[in-house]
Amino acid sequence: MTALALNPAFASQAAFRAVMECFASPGKIKTLEGVAAPAPLAPATAALIQSLADYETRVWLDPAFAAVPAVGEWIRFQTGAPLVREPGLATFALIADSQGVPDFAQFAQGTEEYPDRSATLLVQVERFDGRLIDIEGPGIKDVSTFAAEPLPDDFAERLAGNREMFPRGIDFVLIAGMRIMALPRSSRVSRRG
Repeated sequence: MTALALNPAFASQAAFRAVMECFASPGKIKTLEGVAAPAPLAPATAALIQSLADYETRVWLDPAFAAVPAVGEWIRFQTGAPLVREPGLATFALIADSQGVPDFAQFAQGTEEYPDRSATLLVQVERFDGRLIDIEGPGIKDVSTFAAEPLPDDFAERLAGNREMFPRGIDFVLIAGMRIMALPRSSRVSRRG
């Protein structure tokens, strides 16, 4: 089997299982069999959106993704998902410019009655490396750590603020090439040092 899955349906199913495992064990990194898609979509990002989106799922593209028409065309063709211009309308937000992650308040936060009506951000990073961030909460025994670069300098603080809104708030999947890691809103984070 090549690095990119030969059968997109199998890649989609594997991606779904992997992301669910990552949400169950925050900070754990899984490697996906990616799906070929136009740059700058990483193979794992393509596999995830193909697995998670459908014709009822609204997708928002950050300016870096939106600047490449082939990305939106590929998503619409593969998933049937409508693309929205306002981040607050999106179920999934795809972010190629990881240092420019918009203010979390721009995205759907869910409600007390329907916390599942929030957004999930799929954020592409260059690597899982850098300054460590401690993570605690459901699915983590004691304390775990993660690192990803590049991210905004205040990312850990923004995640901490997101946690304070629980059960509302947004969820994250960080993607580095073929590797993914999830940060659910239930996670408590703090930057080391």
